[in-house]
Amino acid sequence: MIDIPDAALSWTYLRAGGPGGQHQNKTESAVQLRYNIALGGLPQQVIARLEKLAGKRLTDSGDIIIESRNHRSRLMNTNSALRKLKDLIVLALVEPKRRKPTRPTRASREKRLISKKQQSEKKSGRKKPLI
Repeated sequence: MIDIPDAALSWTYLRAGGPGGQHQNKTESAVQLRYNIALGGLPQQVIARLEKLAGKRLTDSGDIIIESRNHRSRLMNTNSALRKLKDLIVLALVEPKRRKPTRPTRASREKRLISKKQQSEKKSGRKKPLI
C-alpha cells in the first residue's frame, strides 16, 4: 500500500463542463490535485522515474498536476484523481529491467537472407521480360 503524506497534496476545486445541466453551472465538482514530489518521501531513483512518467503534468516547481472531471460528484472526482496519482507512483516504483545486448545467431542471419532472396525473386518474377 502506498502512503502519500497529506502535506504533499493540495486540492483545488473548479467548475466542470459536461453533463449535469444547470447543476454543473453552479457547483465545483472538477478536482485538480497537486502533488509535491519533494514532500512525498520517495527515494531519489523513484523520483527520477516519476518525473519522467509525469511528462507535461510536471511543473517547474516540482509539482505533478492531476485533473479529474469525468464524474458529476466532487467525491468521485477526488477518488479518481487519487487513484491516478497512485497508479503513476506504482509505475515509478517498478524498476525497469536492463536490456542485455545480444547479437543475432548465424542461423537467424542466414534465414533472414534466404527470405530476402525469396522475396526478391517473387517480385522480380512480376516484371515484364526484357527483349
